[in-house]
Amino acid sequence: MLQQYETVFILTPVLSEDDAKSIINAYVDLLKSHGAEIVHQEHWGLRNLRYPIRKKTTGIYHLIEFKGTGKAVENLEVAFRRDENVLRYLTVRLDKYAIKYNEDKRAGLVGRNKKVNQKKAEEVATE
Repeated sequence: MLQQYETVFILTPVLSEDDAKSIINAYVDLLKSHGAEIVHQEHWGLRNLRYPIRKKTTGIYHLIEFKGTGKAVENLEVAFRRDENVLRYLTVRLDKYAIKYNEDKRAGLVGRNKKVNQKKAEEVATE
């Protein structure tokens, strides 16, 4: 049975933008090859880490939301463990409330984009 998952991983900051994109695409292709369906991706870019990891103070963050089986998650995490460019990763299974929240966030109903979309709606209403 397909479950919905969300994975955030941090790549080493010494990678170029092209190298980071190719690594991210390789993980997306790995998920697709194991029957997962990509729901959403967000590239958060270079951010500061809370504490040094392998003597690095920054990292390249990326989020992938997907539907798949536990086997796909297992294969993805094995690939993360084998890749020296991955500093940290976290995969969580989303329940129905988290799925709804993510859909609302993408639609601009909650979160940081909420105010931006409200302003756009007000501008449209005044026109």
